[in-house]
Amino acid sequence: MLRVDLAKLMLMRINKRNIIFLLLSIVAVGMVYTPLRDLLTTAERSEYYSHILLIPLVSGFFFYTDRKTIFANLKYSYTIGIPLLIIGVLIYVLGWYQRHQLNQNDYSSVMTFSVIIFWMGAFVLSYRMQSFQKGMFPLLFLALMVPIPSILLDGITFLLQIGSTEATALLFRITGMPFVREGFVFDLPGIGIEVSRECSGIRSSLGLFITSILGCHLFLRTRWKKFVLLLSVFPITVLKNGIRIVTLSSLAIYVDEKFITQSFLHRSGGFIFYIPALFLLGLILWWLRKSEVTPGKKDL
Repeated sequence: MLRVDLAKLMLMRINKRNIIFLLLSIVAVGMVYTPLRDLLTTAERSEYYSHILLIPLVSGFFFYTDRKTIFANLKYSYTIGIPLLIIGVLIYVLGWYQRHQLNQNDYSSVMTFSVIIFWMGAFVLSYRMQSFQKGMFPLLFLALMVPIPSILLDGITFLLQIGSTEATALLFRITGMPFVREGFVFDLPGIGIEVSRECSGIRSSLGLFITSILGCHLFLRTRWKKFVLLLSVFPITVLKNGIRIVTLSSLAIYVDEKFITQSFLHRSGGFIFYIPALFLLGLILWWLRKSEVTPGKKDL
């Protein structure tokens, strides 16, 4: 009889804990809904963030697969959870008051960041800090929902633009294509092209970066190898961009100029070049995994 009563008491506590977390999660969704909706539907850079809606699904998958480890020996953690909730609310309120001074991208970035902090506070409050540590990857993976601040996004885009231009010039030399270069502009036989911001490959680089994070978590243990895989995204992206630009330019010169002005390959054919880039990232992951430390050895 005593065991039955204890089981009922534990069930009541678990239900109460889950209800508190569910209610706080609903509040978090309500807080982030409008900023993300406006970003994804009206912002000039919304095309960069098509991955945002997939992030919670991936995070939820890892929560589900590791649920027995994460949700073991549950306890409330008021001393850490409540301050995180308060910090999240304060950042949210500050972002709301500064909304007229921020562009849509940065406003959504601040608001989403505040909600992630708030939701993590709800998790820690409901399930204790040890559960947070055990579920560190899916929890931190949610940070990929935060739109990249404009100053950082512009810097990354500019670096990719430079790298793509250099890769294009190298490939033109290798293929023997005559050209005259001035900055980001190439004068080719009969046509001129510019490696613009749109050619930087920021969308594909984000996709490759997220894929590399998943690859690190699932297949690699050594920290420096994870770092190598993450860094490899940049050269793979600029190489992919260079191949795409050279391919389109060659088709425009030798087949039809419309390949670089009106063709599907130019407007929406990025995925065709993304697949080999993903394959190359997979090869690097395979090589790093093959040389991974054996079980029992300490990571470097």
